[in-house]
Amino acid sequence: MTAKKWGFFGKNLANVRLDVSAAAYSKVPKAWNEDNYTTDFNKLYYIIDGEGYVKVNDELYYPKPGELYLLPSGSIQSYGTISDHTFEKYWCHFTAKIGDIHLFQLMKTPVFIQLPRSKIEDKFQQLISKWNSDELSSDFRVHSIILEIIAIFIEESQHIQLKMDKSPTFDKMDTILTYIEEHLDGNTTVDDLAQIANFHPNYFIAIFKEFTGHSPIQYINKRRIEKAKELLVISELTISTISDSLGMELSYFSRMFKELTGLSPTAFRSLASKSSYNQPKSKTFRFYG
Repeated sequence: MTAKKWGFFGKNLANVRLDVSAAAYSKVPKAWNEDNYTTDFNKLYYIIDGEGYVKVNDELYYPKPGELYLLPSGSIQSYGTISDHTFEKYWCHFTAKIGDIHLFQLMKTPVFIQLPRSKIEDKFQQLISKWNSDELSSDFRVHSIILEIIAIFIEESQHIQLKMDKSPTFDKMDTILTYIEEHLDGNTTVDDLAQIANFHPNYFIAIFKEFTGHSPIQYINKRRIEKAKELLVISELTISTISDSLGMELSYFSRMFKELTGLSPTAFRSLASKSSYNQPKSKTFRFYG
């Protein structure tokens, strides 16, 4: 997997659409059993105690305490008990999509990982509590907690692969975003990008927004300002030179920079410089605004 594809994928994980349909802690009954079925949602099981089995496609597993299982949507699954000592487990059902594509159709992950209770149990307890809550903020909390659990699963996995061939549209979007990164200083138009993707402009705009959360022009401006922030911190280039390097008129650049960051370029550089000065010398300064 090339670095650019990881970069595209990583950036767009922030745009994943999540929905948790169930979350609980259960001692499963002896009758817990189903064979050869598929679902439109993913399942997470964190095993606390007991024994049983799960089957994903053609692979049979006997989960043990301390193992976190991720059973992806679309796979052929079976599960069941093997004794009276049945599973006690945290679990949740959820969907995760980028655009109209299921996340784990694009990402190949292991079926399970080993994870100490100290690293994951509190996350599940928070997830269950917030999923059952009527608080106005509960949906935001549920979203952030399930993202954190997915992030832990990815970080603790030994091998993660992207299955780009599963989605030609996703691969085209990778090409488009790479083109944008390489032409931030140019006058890239929607028609140019649509032609590269071989899409009608109106369809291209809809697909682009579904994948990135932004219109093409909004995304290009966002990336230009992010590049400008980097240059303001790591270089001594003048603001005029930076705006020129990004193909933007100075007045437009300054207005766009303030709209997206809440600060003028000069104020941003000054604040970043002071923050960097106050950091320990052994650390790298990052300013996120």
